[in-house]
Amino acid sequence: MSRPKPFEKPPGLRDYLPAQAVKLKNLESRLLDCMRRWGYRPIITPTLEYYDTVGAASATSEAKLFKLLGQNGTTIVLRPEMTAPIARVAATLLRNEPLPLRLAYHANVFRAFGGEAGKDPEFWQTGVELIGDATPDADAEVIALAAACLETAGVRSFALAIGHAGFLHAMLADVLRDRPQAQEELKSCLSRRDFAGFRERLDGYGLPSDVRGELESMLRMRGGRDICDAVSGLSRHPEARQALEQLGELWEALQAFGAADRVRIDLTLTGDFTYYTGMTFEGYADGVGFPIASGGRYDRLLAQFGRPAPATGFALKTNRILELVDDGGTPEPERVLVVYAPHRRQEALQKAAELRRSGTCAVETMRTDVAAAAGVGPESSAAARILWLD
Repeated sequence: MSRPKPFEKPPGLRDYLPAQAVKLKNLESRLLDCMRRWGYRPIITPTLEYYDTVGAASATSEAKLFKLLGQNGTTIVLRPEMTAPIARVAATLLRNEPLPLRLAYHANVFRAFGGEAGKDPEFWQTGVELIGDATPDADAEVIALAAACLETAGVRSFALAIGHAGFLHAMLADVLRDRPQAQEELKSCLSRRDFAGFRERLDGYGLPSDVRGELESMLRMRGGRDICDAVSGLSRHPEARQALEQLGELWEALQAFGAADRVRIDLTLTGDFTYYTGMTFEGYADGVGFPIASGGRYDRLLAQFGRPAPATGFALKTNRILELVDDGGTPEPERVLVVYAPHRRQEALQKAAELRRSGTCAVETMRTDVAAAAGVGPESSAAARILWLD
């Protein structure tokens, strides 16, 4: 393998130049401020975690973890998401704090996507976790907050789709009870939103026409509150009926939050069956081929860290949102360049300090010989304003 050139970096990773870095920081500030107004406190966790704790508990598959070998031989992972690290903290360092806990974060996370189009191995997430509340009101709160955050960020056109992990699991188990492999294959198609592949699988199973029709009808299970009533007669499985009842209760709570107009029910939405235990949701924006938000209920995770508790939350895909929105943050301060001759250094630096204390200026200083080498003169437009002390 050839040695990397000085300008190269690992594939898929990106540098944020000053303008983009400022835009990202402004977006982070606006989102965290929105979350703070809903009662969520910020939290920061380490970039590195133990594989045997956070790595094993994470919803991220083994193949997508970046692993390192610690000096004592312990396997370390770069955090692949933030929910498992926060669950670790909630169950240990925050163990004596009363529930529910409301925590917010903005962090870079890492996943080995293997060159999948549109997926960077390092990306930013901004999100919340609501721990210790099992009610549909809690699920509705995080969905409504996700919508509020997207509005705050300046995403002009978006929609949220909600589903239930238990519904599809129960529906497929009911119709294909003797074909567990077929169940997993169809779940995989739905998790990838591969509806053509779903139909192809159905064609290959040799199912009776009524069974095939019932399964294909799942692809049309989208709409408002009424879709739950329309679908309730399709499955006799109690878990499927319970999931539909929970979605109905969630819809009523969303109406109370004033967020139902942003939401549609999509019963083909799966999430991770091994991770989510109830409601799941994703957010989509015009012109973006991937979700810009995702979340759901995960009531089993905290028990893995010794503090069983229900939980729900979401993560915004901050990189994708960054590409959608204008800056919209705090206006850049006026730039001032103070150029001085060596014998006027003290006067120039005092003047620069006064301007900085005003809080309205970004002040640079430069000696006249450095300015001359850089091609900067008294009438230069290199900065908004130049103070020339020669």
